[in-house]
Amino acid sequence: MSHTLRIGIAGLGRLGQRHAEALAFRTRHCQLVAACSPVADERQYAQEHLGVARVYEDFAHLLADPGVDAVVLVTPTSLHADQTIAALQASKHVFVEKPLALNVADCERVLAVAEQHPTQVAMVGFVRRFDPSYVNAHASVAAGEIGKPFLVRSQTCDQNDEQGFFVRFAPTSGGIFMDCSVHDIDLARWLLGRPKALRAFASGTIALHPGLAEFGDVDNGLAIVEFEGGARAVFYASRTMAHGHETSTEVIGTAGKLTVGEHGARDRVIVSDASGVRHAVVKDFYERFEAAFAAEMAAFVAACRGEQALSLTLADALEATRIGLAITRSLHSGLPELV
Repeated sequence: MSHTLRIGIAGLGRLGQRHAEALAFRTRHCQLVAACSPVADERQYAQEHLGVARVYEDFAHLLADPGVDAVVLVTPTSLHADQTIAALQASKHVFVEKPLALNVADCERVLAVAEQHPTQVAMVGFVRRFDPSYVNAHASVAAGEIGKPFLVRSQTCDQNDEQGFFVRFAPTSGGIFMDCSVHDIDLARWLLGRPKALRAFASGTIALHPGLAEFGDVDNGLAIVEFEGGARAVFYASRTMAHGHETSTEVIGTAGKLTVGEHGARDRVIVSDASGVRHAVVKDFYERFEAAFAAEMAAFVAACRGEQALSLTLADALEATRIGLAITRSLHSGLPELV
């Protein structure tokens, strides 16, 4: 593809607006030409703040736009599979935020349709694979610098939201492991060399937000996943951190270990004064991974333009969903669950 990639975005909520701003103002070789949302204020935002001339209330109308080459889906997870399939069938490239779906059958439907459209790019937003630190960690592991990796410990911990956004989101989120830990699940498979998951066990508690009980969810959860060949992964997810957002990962190998993101520092400044020694921390996931989001979208645009292939596949997204569902079943049953 020699011309500028023309992109339409569906979904202009919290993350959708950030994706849209990046596409409109900061991503090379593409143009944000259309936007879709059932919310009138979001359509107005696209026109007034992003300069998007063509806005749609109906997703089908976005797909029917002949001036759109690719669509970016930042919509509710329950819509991901059907919208991805519709985009592929409309001959559009598609980027869809994680997770691909909340059940294996829907993931498999997407993979089947994608196989029928081999010239279309379909990418799921596992943004941490594009973070420079995680890219370096993966390269180190692949080069054998810590020997054979056999254990990953990874966590996604969000700052406590006293307004309880995620409690309102709970009916459609798939639970804390599908919403938060799916990133850690994908990282673990990637860093361990994509082994097959065999069994999962999970436990959790509600520390601050009793409203989650109605939906069978927790605000702090732990999980262990066993992989073929003996590798293991341990995941921790939290909605209740007091200090800020903290994503970190440790990979242990037979000849060493490496860590990524320890302490969630915003920068390299450490203040020492009469109050003690401290450093600033990132406030949310977007601040931590802003550079990764930019690299992720640049990779999507490059793949659509035929400039580079993607190593992140729909099959990876399917396995992340499969493992996340087994962890969630174990949380509810209190027993180990087969993956």
